[in-house]
Amino acid sequence: MTVKKIAVIGAGVSGLGAIKSCLEEGLEPTCFEKSSDIGGLWRYEETPESGRPGIYKSLTCNTSKEMTGFSDFPIPDHYPNYMHNTKMMEYLRMYARHFGLMKHIQFQTKVCSIRKRPDFSSSGQWDVVVEADEVQKTYIFDGIMVCSGHYSEKHFPLQDFPGITKFQGSHLHSWEYKHPGNFEGKRVVVIGIGNSGADVASEIGRVAEQVFLSTRRGAWIWNRVWDHGNPMDATLFTRYNRAVQKVCPTYLINRQIENKLNLRFNHASYGLLPQHRILDHRTVLSDDLPNRIITGKVQIKPNVKEFTSTSAIFEDGTEENIDVAIFATGYTLSFPFLNDDPTILDSQYSMFKFVFPPELEKPTLAFIGILQPAGAVIPTSELQSRWVVRVFTGLKKLPSKKDMMADIDRKRRKMTKNFTKNFRDSRRVQFIDYMDEIASELGVKPSLLSLFLWDTKLAKEIFCGPCTSYQYRLQGPGKWAGARAAILTQRERMLKPLRTRVLQQSQTSLSRLFWVKSICVVIFFFVSMLAIMHITSH
Repeated sequence: MTVKKIAVIGAGVSGLGAIKSCLEEGLEPTCFEKSSDIGGLWRYEETPESGRPGIYKSLTCNTSKEMTGFSDFPIPDHYPNYMHNTKMMEYLRMYARHFGLMKHIQFQTKVCSIRKRPDFSSSGQWDVVVEADEVQKTYIFDGIMVCSGHYSEKHFPLQDFPGITKFQGSHLHSWEYKHPGNFEGKRVVVIGIGNSGADVASEIGRVAEQVFLSTRRGAWIWNRVWDHGNPMDATLFTRYNRAVQKVCPTYLINRQIENKLNLRFNHASYGLLPQHRILDHRTVLSDDLPNRIITGKVQIKPNVKEFTSTSAIFEDGTEENIDVAIFATGYTLSFPFLNDDPTILDSQYSMFKFVFPPELEKPTLAFIGILQPAGAVIPTSELQSRWVVRVFTGLKKLPSKKDMMADIDRKRRKMTKNFTKNFRDSRRVQFIDYMDEIASELGVKPSLLSLFLWDTKLAKEIFCGPCTSYQYRLQGPGKWAGARAAILTQRERMLKPLRTRVLQQSQTSLSRLFWVKSICVVIFFFVSMLAIMHITSH
């Protein structure tokens, strides 16, 4: 039988996982990467090429290492819980070497076009035109995995800011920002309060004369360090917490989380309180922003109404002299190699489970990592790839076009109901729910009830501990023998880089507390399972 050839576009975190998933299923991947190295978003360059991700030198991961890593290759235990981009690159290189991925990548190769072959309705094959050293070449592939990400095409809405053309200072997109040295002693306005806007404003605030952070809607601000000094996502993203959320009214969850965040600093007092509830819109992670605000180095401002030659006028009527305007206005999803072919993707980028275009006669094109999980990207994109290659090999079947469109419409209605009207929110997914959804398609979702009967220790950690990607390697296709040990030792790997000065402490009280909590958890688990089964049966 002929081995199917698969094109993987992009050698970032999603592309590396896609190559590895292809190899697991006996497919032949060829990855096209237009830059000279792997890493995608995580590879820092002082002067990035147009059309590829650009990051600032201090960029640090917003998700902790145990929640971030690939499912069968834990991040080294001595690595910090939140990794700087250089550490992330080290990890990606280790992963690529360990699984022999580099030989499947063609660097400095741009994908020019992807088109259906004339016999696509029967073969499902694609013509792929690439360019390297100014020479174009055409390949034929049995499947395509698009892993090009969504941080390359800048959203730079200068037309929405009257007067910007006569502004005598400089203006740039956050994509171009690298380090704060160029802004020493200057007055800077940062427009946009996503993660990048908060990071850039906070960092420049250390050296600038004054920074103004302009936001239309405000934001809820999280921080990396949570209760008892544990990583925030590893503490909150547990199956136990998700079970509680499913049986609690949304307004109670909103109130609980908002009250928790306001204990750190009052969002209203700091000018950040948004009109939306915390679960209705994406949130921002920033350890430094409240510190810059309380020291006066950053001032929160409403939206910029217009620019003059030397100043910015805000919607509240205030005016501030500024030297530089930085637009942290995000990115636009773009696939130029598809040539806006409506037979592949519609204008809303409709995809079944954010992966498969439903209009295709053959499911041989998939998009990996083109979503906004409320958590780490690697585990979600890796699960997508594992599912996709099973579909490519014919071992898994997709529903009919009608059923896929119904699923897309159902999710779209839910997004419209639950979230603010924002394109990024249209691709937002709840981390554990989405992982379980794809894992169910693949047949690797862990069976908690079975585990509680046969492996109580493992079941308790899966239910109470962080929902790490190792859980999806316990059974089914791609089962990994080290998954159980990885789960049971994940807390040790979180503590290892912190314990550089070990202190002795009494274990008696801690042991009692552990057993009391364990008993409560077991009781709650069975009550929750009964409640969830009752809900799903209706």
